Formats: sequence, C-alpha cells, structure tokens
Amino acid sequence: MKRQFSVCYIVFFLTAVLAGALDTNPDHYGSISDYLDGIYGIDDNAGLTAFPVLNVPMGGRSEGMASAFGAISDDISFLEYNPAGSSMLSRSELAFFHNNWIADTKIEGAVFASRIKDFGYAAGAKWLYTPFTEYNMFGDRVSKGYYSEAVGILNGSYNFLSGYYFSGVSVGLSLKGAFRFVPDYSDSEGHILSGSGKSQSAAMAMADIGALTRFDFLKPYISRERNTSAALVIRNLGPPAMNDPLPTVISAAFSYKPLRPLFLSFDFSCPLNLQEPRLSEKPYWAAGTAVHISSFLSMRTGLLFKAGNVRLAVGSAVDLEKISLDINYTLDLLTQMQPLNRVSVGVRFDLGDQGRAQTSSRVDELYLAGLNAYAEGKYAEAQYYFEEVLKLNPKFDPAREGLEVIRRVQAVEQRIDDLQRIDF
Repeated sequence: MKRQFSVCYIVFFLTAVLAGALDTNPDHYGSISDYLDGIYGIDDNAGLTAFPVLNVPMGGRSEGMASAFGAISDDISFLEYNPAGSSMLSRSELAFFHNNWIADTKIEGAVFASRIKDFGYAAGAKWLYTPFTEYNMFGDRVSKGYYSEAVGILNGSYNFLSGYYFSGVSVGLSLKGAFRFVPDYSDSEGHILSGSGKSQSAAMAMADIGALTRFDFLKPYISRERNTSAALVIRNLGPPAMNDPLPTVISAAFSYKPLRPLFLSFDFSCPLNLQEPRLSEKPYWAAGTAVHISSFLSMRTGLLFKAGNVRLAVGSAVDLEKISLDINYTLDLLTQMQPLNRVSVGVRFDLGDQGRAQTSSRVDELYLAGLNAYAEGKYAEAQYYFEEVLKLNPKFDPAREGLEVIRRVQAVEQRIDDLQRIDF
C-alpha cells in the first residue's frame, strides 16, 4: 500500500510537470493549436447552443482520453458519453469529480452506477458555477452572486441477447434535467432590477439514447473479455431553452484492444441544431489511448479535434484496493492560457460486483468437473455438474452444449442396446 501511494504521488507530480511544460512553452501549445486550427478552420456556428455545462466533462478516465469514450464505457464515466454502458459494467461504483474550467469557473460532479444481471442503472449530477460581480461606472459593486448551471441525470439500460459467445447489444436511456441560475443585475443607472436574473434563468429536460455492443476482432491473446466495441449515441435530445437550441450531438464510436493492457478508441460526432439544421456546428472527432502500466497504475492521453476547441489531454489513475484516484490535465483552447491550463481530479469507490466474480469462479469449477466426469465416462455425474452450472448461469452455453452431447451419446448407446437385443 505504501508503495502504491508513493507511485501515486510521483505520477501526479509528473503529470503536473508535463502540464506546465506544455502550457508555458509556445513552441508546444501555440504551434499545436495554431496548426490544428489552421487545418480545420473556424466554425461560424459555434456557441449558438444553450447550457455549456453539457459540453464540459466532469473528469475521470473519459476526459483523460479527450472524450473518446463512447465505445469503451466500462467505468462510471460512461454516464456522459453513452447511456448504454450501465448494463455492461463489471462493478458498482460511486465517484466524485472536481474540474477547474475557465478562470474561477468550477465543475463539481457525483455519480453512482450499478447493475442487476442484464439491467444497469445510474444517477448523477454536475454543477457549474462561477462568481458574478457587477460594478457601476464609479467602480462600486452593485451586484454579486454566482452564475450556475446544474444537470441531474437518471439512467437505465438493458443488455439484450447476451450469452457466452455474444456479449449482447445494450440499449440505454438517460433522462436529464438542467437548470440555469442568473443573479439579478442592474440597469444603466446602477439600480438592481428585481427579477432580472430570473428572466434569464431557465430549466430544460432532455435525453441521451445509446447502443453498445462488444465482440472479438483480430484478437492475439486469450481472454473472455471482448477486445472490440462499437457504439452509436445521440446526446442532449430535447426542445430549445428560451429559444436557444440544446447542444445535440450524434456520435459513432469504436474501440479496440490490440494487446491486453492497451486501449485505442475513436469517436466521430456530428452536432445537430434542431431549430436550424443549417446552423449546426462542424463535425469533429476524438481519439484516445489508455495503457495499464501495472495492476494499479494506468496512463491515458487523447486529442479532441474540433474547430475552435482543440483539446489535448493526458491523465493517470492509481487503483488502490477499493479506491481509484484520477487526475487529468487538458490543454483546451476554450480555457485559460496559464499554468496549469485545466486540471480535473476524481475519486472512484469500488462497491463490489454483487458476487458475480465468485459465481463465475464457481461456474468454471463445476464445468471443469463436468468435463472430467464426461472424459471418464460418468455421464450421469457430468450431467449433474452441467445442470448445476446452468442453475448458476443460464447463459453459460458450453454447459448446455455438454448436456446435448451427453444426450446424443446416451441415445447412441440406447440404440446400440436395442440393436443387440434379440426378440423371441
């Protein structure tokens, strides 16, 4: 444990050093951002949507991969990128996030996620806030408070057709409610206008819909875990807020594990202005990679390629026994140009898997016992073990296939006995 904490401090320190080096060196940040913007140009339709909190990530592994997470969705970060992820989670999690954004603007977040068999569910919330202070022409403060936006999320998903050979197709829905609060402000003479902030405040409902599947493709290692994922998601689908469209986005995502410790991911997204489709922002993409350095240490990086909002992210995570610590550094053209540009931190609590690993281990044990009994010609005993397997896991197809083989063998033996019987 002491060694893991030491590595944690080292990793976090190196991440901070890298952040400062990139952010303060114009040969790095300026050349990267200017070059990418020169290729992609400026998006004249950017900034026309409401509730920017919907576009700001809470943090976690997904932000460290620059949002290229729609097809991975294997931890609690799925909630912001693919609502179908909850029914494929391996463990229940509780997480808290903090993200420094522009100047004094902060993002706080909390998420819980779990699943029961093929049904996954989650709940989360995030809150954006920034100080709001107004001064009159004489420099006197006339108004103060916080501009804030909050989002609450309820998620449910179900994994259809899952089995031993096929991971199934998960379909999910997240219902989201957002609220914007604006403090009262003054008129041209410096008098506070009662209710002026309320007139600019708004509440809105929307939904995320997603699909996710996993399968094996060019897999050079042996593992029951699928090494390839594909996803299709539409986020922030809803009516306009005070005549401003929501940041609706349609995304197609793909992830691949060419090696056991290495993740590669790619998301392609098309913003959609539901009020005026011709005013939709330009399509954009994100690519990310994550590497498990050891059983408790992982690193990730990613690039979001979007007109006027290029993001370069690096991050790391230290997994302790029941707690994971995340830190990400992001170079973001929308945020402040000073060290550190943007840092997010998060802590995830592992709440267990409701005994799924123990059940899986018992299933393997019974199945192997059934194979041994079958090899020894003890068909009744093998049948018993295979039936016990299916009681624990009805989707364990090899046990069902074993029972079918036993029935065929017994049928052949019975036919042989019938042919050898002499009727008088």
